[in-house]
Amino acid sequence: MKPLFEELDFRPTPLGDLNLRRRRMAMLDDLIVYEVLLGDAFLMSSLFHDVEEALADFGLAAVVGDSLEIVVGGLGLGYTAVAALRDARVTECLVVDALAPVIEWHEKGLVPLGETLTGDPRCRFVHGDFFALAADPEHGFDPGLPRRKFHAVLLDIDHSPRNLLHERNAAFYSVDGLRKLAAQLRPGGVFALWSDDAPDENFLGHLAEVFESAEARVVKFANPLLGRDSESTVYVARLGLRQPAARSP
Repeated sequence: MKPLFEELDFRPTPLGDLNLRRRRMAMLDDLIVYEVLLGDAFLMSSLFHDVEEALADFGLAAVVGDSLEIVVGGLGLGYTAVAALRDARVTECLVVDALAPVIEWHEKGLVPLGETLTGDPRCRFVHGDFFALAADPEHGFDPGLPRRKFHAVLLDIDHSPRNLLHERNAAFYSVDGLRKLAAQLRPGGVFALWSDDAPDENFLGHLAEVFESAEARVVKFANPLLGRDSESTVYVARLGLRQPAARSP
């Protein structure tokens, strides 16, 4: 039987100490749970991944067409990327993460979905700052193909548009920041975002200024630690099929 608690990796990073740990939860029939912490903040737990999967499902369901080339912002424990790759239309998935150790965990099989992602030829990891790349359409998300445009961008990094891992990320959630992202989408392209907070009408207004349509969908999921359901939000915004992606002045 596995011990109650194991620290699988610990790394200091510019954003704070990064910790990957594995926990056996006796209260849940010895369920094995993987947790990622950055400093004192929980980034991800394998106990809760319904909304991460819904992010991919809702985002890609809004995309019209086949042979989809997509970006996932934030690797985490891999749930959004794996859910996206279940869509047979996806031909390439770039997963962007600023933390090299997180990519290494998947490449070395330290986390459960690592082999699934590294074994799928459609998936490619990009070590980089998602927000810096989103703000630079002239270069974009693919290091080998500047100005490349994608059918969808699925983002799960900050806790919400207001609850940020770093204050410098705030510019992305402005109208100007969203326009720079939209410039990297094809006509009809979709931007979808995970948020741990309730729908934010101010952010929905920003999305509506840039995209043809925007909605916030509340996702309920079982929380065995609280003995009740919890809720998170998935935003889905889509450009018009016949209009070019918006560019900032």
